[in-house]
Amino acid sequence: MKTPLKHIAAFVQTAHSGSFTAAAEQQNVSPAAVSKSVGILEQSLGVRLFNRTTRSLSLTAEGEEFLNQVRPALEMLEAAADTLKAAQSTPVGKVRISLPAVIGRHLIMPLLPELHRRYPNIQLELDFNDRVIDFVKDGYDLVIRGGVIEESSLIARPLMTMTTTLVAAAGYLEHNGMPQSAADLVKHSLIARRFPNGKYQLWHFQNGQTIEPEQAVLTCSDPEAVLEAALQGLGVAEAADYLAQPYLDGGRLQRVLPDVYQKNAFPLVLQYPHRTQLAPRVKAVADFLVEAFQKSAG
Repeated sequence: MKTPLKHIAAFVQTAHSGSFTAAAEQQNVSPAAVSKSVGILEQSLGVRLFNRTTRSLSLTAEGEEFLNQVRPALEMLEAAADTLKAAQSTPVGKVRISLPAVIGRHLIMPLLPELHRRYPNIQLELDFNDRVIDFVKDGYDLVIRGGVIEESSLIARPLMTMTTTLVAAAGYLEHNGMPQSAADLVKHSLIARRFPNGKYQLWHFQNGQTIEPEQAVLTCSDPEAVLEAALQGLGVAEAADYLAQPYLDGGRLQRVLPDVYQKNAFPLVLQYPHRTQLAPRVKAVADFLVEAFQKSAG
């Protein structure tokens, strides 16, 4: 018995979105129509794909297995359709990107006007988060992350190397004095950054000396908050160069121990799954971002 593709598409969309209502909004149909399609598919297969309650919807073990098998096929169909469209016109469709909020605001948003001018038929959906994501379950096309990427199943294209600098507000240094050595930092108020895994970002100096600012007056998980704390005169902080540079140029911040401090360096990478045929809309955005960062570095 042949199963209409629309029923399979309704199932996959429901699995991705987590509800019939959300899936219906994506497909521009009623929730009842989506529920009916999934029901017909279940009847055709002879298995229950979802566990349903009045408040939740979750995949059964059979549903998980079926999703893993049909999703690549649907992606190939979507890529094939996009390829045909691209042959006749410019890339078209939605591209979903997951990226850290601070990266998005300061490094990606300024690029969007040019991206839109070049590809007016592409709709971007930016999800500002820094969590570990699952491409399959979360439905992203591209992910931007900072740090060393060890996931071998993903293509990782470098965008830039993010470096850090040790800074403090001019007013703070005027009141507390400029540190003359790394050892002097114990006499100062320090602002620390802690990663989601609980580890502090270490400060490195010449001769292999390292400081873990665990006794900081303020600890933040967000790099932009670390910078703001330094601007407010709360103490000495290690800040990302791309965030701190405008305030260094304007005189609100000053570099601390520039002769002995060793910058931290973190790669910023663009990731996407290995695919035999990357959709033109996704490839266009990926190539644009890589090109834009290369021009900026040059």
